[in-house]
Amino acid sequence: MSKVCQCCGRGPVTGNNVSHSNRHTRRRWQLNLQTVRVDFGDGGRTKLKVCTRCLRSGQVKRAV
Repeated sequence: MSKVCQCCGRGPVTGNNVSHSNRHTRRRWQLNLQTVRVDFGDGGRTKLKVCTRCLRSGQVKRAV
């Protein structure tokens, strides 16, 4: 399953876990993706995987 927002295209970010002894191991920060029904305005609706940043900012209008 792809962890990419279908609205803005954001994906996982990689970096390092850094322990107290300063050892570095790789890790990933995942997005908070939600599957929502989106209203397109012309009566069309579909389900999209959208990050919560897009939902909160109002880039996506949820269908009721």
